[in-house]
Amino acid sequence: MKVLYFAWFRDRIGLAEEEIKLDASKDLTVRDFIRDLAARGVGYAAAFEDMNVVHVALDMQEVDHDTLVGGATEIAFYPPFTGG
Repeated sequence: MKVLYFAWFRDRIGLAEEEIKLDASKDLTVRDFIRDLAARGVGYAAAFEDMNVVHVALDMQEVDHDTLVGGATEIAFYPPFTGG
């Protein structure tokens, strides 16, 4: 799965994107996936420390943290939008 990191996610993790192989036999939610990412190291843990500000898109569709990752090919993490 292609994993994209935007804004301070990219800064804290040190990557704009990466490819991660998922276990297709496991029903994985976005929350589970984030938990697995956070365990990868200090930068990942810092990026995902406050789940209330983690926004996620699966295959370019915004989803909540309880959504199953399923057969998605891309997941993106971004902070809340501000506008004016």
